[in-house]
Amino acid sequence: MGKLTAVAVKAAMATPGTYQDGDGLFLKVSGKGAASWKLRLQHDGKRRDIGIGSAKLITLAMARDKAREVRMAIKVERRDVVAERKDATAAQITFREATVQYHAENEGGWKSRTYARQWLAALENYAFPKLGNKTTGSITAADIISTLGPIWQEIPETARQVRNRICAVLDYAHAKGWRSSEAPSGNGSLKAGRGLPRQVKEQVHRKAMPYVEIASFITALQRKHSYGRLALELLILTGVRSQEVRLATWNEFDRDANLWTVPASHMKRAKAHIVPLSQATLSVLNRAAALKLAGSDFVFPGVNGGPMSDMTLLKVLRDAGEPYHVHGFRSTFTDWAANEGFPDAVVEAALAHKTPDAVQAAYRRTTYLGTPDCPSSDNLRHMSA
Repeated sequence: MGKLTAVAVKAAMATPGTYQDGDGLFLKVSGKGAASWKLRLQHDGKRRDIGIGSAKLITLAMARDKAREVRMAIKVERRDVVAERKDATAAQITFREATVQYHAENEGGWKSRTYARQWLAALENYAFPKLGNKTTGSITAADIISTLGPIWQEIPETARQVRNRICAVLDYAHAKGWRSSEAPSGNGSLKAGRGLPRQVKEQVHRKAMPYVEIASFITALQRKHSYGRLALELLILTGVRSQEVRLATWNEFDRDANLWTVPASHMKRAKAHIVPLSQATLSVLNRAAALKLAGSDFVFPGVNGGPMSDMTLLKVLRDAGEPYHVHGFRSTFTDWAANEGFPDAVVEAALAHKTPDAVQAAYRRTTYLGTPDCPSSDNLRHMSA
């Protein structure tokens, strides 16, 4: 028989402390007026305190009944009640929600705002399409492998980053009680050569379209108008990275001065980049303006007016039956510029590459805009002629 009585419980509610009823059941009253029933048990050699509920809602008799049910579940039925409760909570938290919260709590400690934005963008592009709406507690190693499969060999470094970030979010979800277990181990089923295939060890450059094919490919792109096709055309003509096109907003473009100022927050090196706009690129912008989506400031908006997914650009290539990679057009740009005799320093500046020589980097301040040595994207448009 328990030690507590209904009268004793009522009196205890006014005084902070721990009140034992017996057989592991006790009442915990905090200094802030909160009171809850708990059951202390030994399970797998570990002591566990399992919450029964608020003493303001659950009577002594009800607490004893619930404690009896928990003891039966653990000692007789051999169930992991704590894990079951965590899974029930996890059923309400999606991977997308967990990712956003993890990112918000940790971005202040990362090396730069650019890295913090890129960290989240990688999961938005490659993980959310398959995992975003799944609950954190339901995600298995097989789900992660299925998510990584399409990019594991094609963009191996990015794929490994996405794998590690998925696991970081799942470990975070476990710590928050939204998931009963930690993420699958990188040394287990998510290791290359086990659940995931081994990646090619030697460096594999992203496939680049030969520049003699560019003119005909752009002509094919122009047969239909879509945000994805227009974004890819602008990327080809300017030699910029995909994220600079995908995140571009209308206020970055000065069409009177024929200049595009890419903000530092969109650049890999976190340094603003100025791109000269030729007649070919202005034509792309005019066509994009004709399709402008109301309520969105993105030049090439994605779903619901937000930023376009990186996979959209790749899909344009795949739908056209082309085996090349989006990033490969920067290599195409480099090959064409070298063949045309443009100085290396000018080409590197056009690609927003870091000057490798520290002394040169300190003294070289020019953007090469308006000089005879600046490659024109009008020339690039017709470079196969």
